[in-house]
Amino acid sequence: MLNLIQNEQMKIYRRLRTWILALLLIAIVVLAGLVSHPGTDEDASDKWKVSAAETIEHNKKELENNDLPDKFKQQMKEEIALQQYMLDHNYPPTDNTLWGGAIRASGIIIVVTLFTVIIAGDMVAGEFTWGTIKLLLIRPASRAKILLSKYLTTLLFAVTLLIVLFVTALIVNGFLYGFQNLGLPQLKVDAEGQVHEGSMLVFTLATYGLKLIELVMIVTLAFMISTVFRSSSLAIGLSIFIMFAGQIITMLLLRYSWGKYFLFANTDLTPYLKGQPPLAEGMTLGFSIVVLVVYFLLFILLSWEIFRRRDVAA
Repeated sequence: MLNLIQNEQMKIYRRLRTWILALLLIAIVVLAGLVSHPGTDEDASDKWKVSAAETIEHNKKELENNDLPDKFKQQMKEEIALQQYMLDHNYPPTDNTLWGGAIRASGIIIVVTLFTVIIAGDMVAGEFTWGTIKLLLIRPASRAKILLSKYLTTLLFAVTLLIVLFVTALIVNGFLYGFQNLGLPQLKVDAEGQVHEGSMLVFTLATYGLKLIELVMIVTLAFMISTVFRSSSLAIGLSIFIMFAGQIITMLLLRYSWGKYFLFANTDLTPYLKGQPPLAEGMTLGFSIVVLVVYFLLFILLSWEIFRRRDVAA
């Protein structure tokens, strides 16, 4: 199995296209960091403190309004506790640090997904396009091992690009914002109004990890499509179309109660991490995970069944 994976890795990294995609990803991260950077401001440290103090005073005045709903009062109390804690410990807002830049860079994972879909769409269909499938199947390895090695290689490529994205984002934003806030904690307010410190690295990795789940599902779908079609260009084109059209279709289907079972309504799990409301009633983290597992198993079984029955001589 390791030899098969190594062979598939060589096929990917031997091609100029792969290195162009990697360099393009790095360029996009650098450009995004430069665009989102507010610029050099010597008084930035004082400005956030003034803004935090103003927020505290504003929220205290708003809390005197008896007509304000309890939900908003609770949010304002939590904001007061958070801002006061930041002032007391001299913790600047995350957005103006390298961690904020790294978290914003997680939105570029869509580019990683796109690049990996291009590779996944070519993994099986490309063998038929170039006529190398017969040479591949005359090996002593079974079709199951061959297909698994191609799938694992695709996931390894995705993880590699994700690591490149994360490391590049940290370095770029470190130079832009400075590395002095590398030890900045992630702050969270509980229901009692107590502020707790957590690891910013763990929070950032969790954000990337949840995005990775979405990446794996889309790549698995693209890999399945690659086993259906003999043309790599058709497989890549269809995979990219489904990837971008998925969210549009989701918005249309969510008008119906059964729309929450659609794949792309559950791929983005980051709202659960941030405590945001779900897209539809009845959707929870557990619900989305179950839906994703069902789709994942379906894609894997279809890929295997189609590849097992594929007539190579045709």
